[in-house]
Amino acid sequence: MEPISTALAGIALVKASVDGIKSALGTAKDIGAIANDIDALLNGQAQVQVGLADQFGVQSVAKEMIDAKIAAEHVAEVRRLTDHRFGAGTWQSILDERAKRIREAKEAQAEARRQAQLQHDEMLENVKIGLAIFALVVVVVGLFIAVMVSTAGAIGLK
Repeated sequence: MEPISTALAGIALVKASVDGIKSALGTAKDIGAIANDIDALLNGQAQVQVGLADQFGVQSVAKEMIDAKIAAEHVAEVRRLTDHRFGAGTWQSILDERAKRIREAKEAQAEARRQAQLQHDEMLENVKIGLAIFALVVVVVGLFIAVMVSTAGAIGLK
């Protein structure tokens, strides 16, 4: 997706998420009832930020800056509404937990890459050892044949 359409999709996602959160907050019994909308809101805000990073035209920069400000306003509004409905600090707890899960996912990916590299290195080492053993066997068999041929020639069995 190109940056402009990413930013447009992001701002649309932010607006839709805010509407969903506002309508659900009054009847929500717990934060889980609006979790999907909060996730969509944060993803939409991230998409708007991606659009900001990649465009240079004055008109597109101005529009994207305004979209980013609108997204930030919507996020601030949802933060206030969430903290008011579920208690002070709820929004920050959500952001902290989200950041923790993102960090854990990145660490798990890094660990998986490290394990894959270790397995690859181990396989290469095994191949090297196998080739060395094969070469040694070829040399020993070759020497054995050479000794047998020279012994046969020496005793006149040619």
